[in-house]
Amino acid sequence: MASATGIAVAMSQDRPKSRARRWRNSKRLSPITRRILAINVLALGILVAGLLYLGEYRENLIRSEVDGLSIEAEMFAAALGEGAVTGQSPITQNIIRETANRIVVRMVESTDTRARLFALSGELVADSRRLLHAGREVEIQRLPPPDEGPDFWEHAFEVYDEIIDLTLGDIHREPYRESRKQFAQHYPEVISALDGQTSSAIRSSQKEGLLFTVAVPVQRYKQVVGALLVSKSSAGVDSALLEIRLDILRLFAISLAITTLLSIYLAGTIARPIRMLALAADRVRNSLNRRNRLPDFSHRDDEIGELGSALSDMTDALWARMDAIERFAADVSHEIKNPLTSLKSAVETAARLKDPDQQRRLMAIIQDDVERLDRLITDISNASRIDSELSKAEIEELDVGRMLRTITDMHNETRQDGQPRLELHASNTGNLTISGMEDRLMQVFRNVIGNAISFSPPDGTIEIDVHREPSSPVGDAVCVMVSDQGPGIPAGREDAIFQRFYSERPEGEKFGTHSGLGLSISRQIVEAHGGTLTAENTVDTSGSVTGARFIAHLPITGKSAPRKVSVTSTSSS
Repeated sequence: MASATGIAVAMSQDRPKSRARRWRNSKRLSPITRRILAINVLALGILVAGLLYLGEYRENLIRSEVDGLSIEAEMFAAALGEGAVTGQSPITQNIIRETANRIVVRMVESTDTRARLFALSGELVADSRRLLHAGREVEIQRLPPPDEGPDFWEHAFEVYDEIIDLTLGDIHREPYRESRKQFAQHYPEVISALDGQTSSAIRSSQKEGLLFTVAVPVQRYKQVVGALLVSKSSAGVDSALLEIRLDILRLFAISLAITTLLSIYLAGTIARPIRMLALAADRVRNSLNRRNRLPDFSHRDDEIGELGSALSDMTDALWARMDAIERFAADVSHEIKNPLTSLKSAVETAARLKDPDQQRRLMAIIQDDVERLDRLITDISNASRIDSELSKAEIEELDVGRMLRTITDMHNETRQDGQPRLELHASNTGNLTISGMEDRLMQVFRNVIGNAISFSPPDGTIEIDVHREPSSPVGDAVCVMVSDQGPGIPAGREDAIFQRFYSERPEGEKFGTHSGLGLSISRQIVEAHGGTLTAENTVDTSGSVTGARFIAHLPITGKSAPRKVSVTSTSSS
């Protein structure tokens, strides 16, 4: 108990900063929640940034705008050819300046389009922004709507477009320049129209963004008499893009809210249980109160549920290990106390005795107690070292039949009169090779055979049978059975004999010859190899007990690797 208390005190002083940090983290948004939220929001932001680009959609709008402007220009040109041109022959055909000006102004009056008419000579004949009145030109300037202040989103999207253009490479647009005196030579598309071809152009303008222009020939009886240049700003396209982008941002806001809530919920289902497990593990680690249990997440059919169940099982195993350590310490102290008490009494009595014969008898008792203590301490030391030895020992391929044959031959060659003989029955068919530690398995076989020898009658026979058993409790395994001709195992004690310090020995055996740890250690070594060690009585046809039989199953090579098992972590019932 003192050992367990010392462990608990040491654990209570371990890593206080780590516990304080976990407590502080439990009061704020967890790192896992922040990471999940950041990843989900970043992915959504990248998607929205790509949608806001709308490059292809914008080009489609521009093409549609230019196509519509071309149809409009052709209609205007047809009207001018019919109403503003005089003369019947190609030589006498001429554009009536005043009429053309009125028609041009009237045609674009209800639109945001500008129309300009150029003669074959390249001179500007009519402009929808200029009126002729009393021989004088009056320029018309369309006023913008009242300024309602700067639009945040327009400026934001302008900056966004500039960044995208710098990143992807801007499409070069020729700047639009307008001279005070305009001629056809200033516009390449007008020159093409004077040659009878419809042409268009897109230019950049500081005031109007993009400027779309379409030039179509004005004809009378198939004769080109001039060129009509129709232009329009990209205000409609920009407005449509702005509305779409605002709709995307509205959807983004809704998606962001949903993503944030779902991310917090998802992170909560992961981070909150892990945090609860960590805090509960701290409570369990820093307290000896077994009522401090880990939260039960076994109802969750996911990795968190598996983690919670695994930690709960691990906690139970640790408590069982501590219980086993305490029981082992109590058993050791009890077993050592008996010879020490006997020694104390013998020493105290020897000091008062004067008779040499009585003194010799007391010295013999003291010698027996000392030997018993030495044997007991040696066995306890061996038992306590098995755990570390099993974790460090080299695993090798072992032929169980060869090992048992060696033990049998050595015993039969060196046995004394009255001792039982060993008879080995080894199967010549099937694989009897296992993976294990030779020294420890030899210890198991010597312990079991030695136990059988101590219970066998004089000149009896101990039969050892080794064979392959495909359907054993541990699967395909090597089965070793050691049968004696002794009195057998008391009814109901078949499993109790594997308890530590089991003291029931045959009649006539000198007390203290055995420590009672041999069979317990043997079972632990076999279990460390993934096998089982059990005991039973053998009976004859009438049902009478004819002896005891110990059965060991050791997995065949490749079926089960040896595992670490602590001798003090398991106790027999």
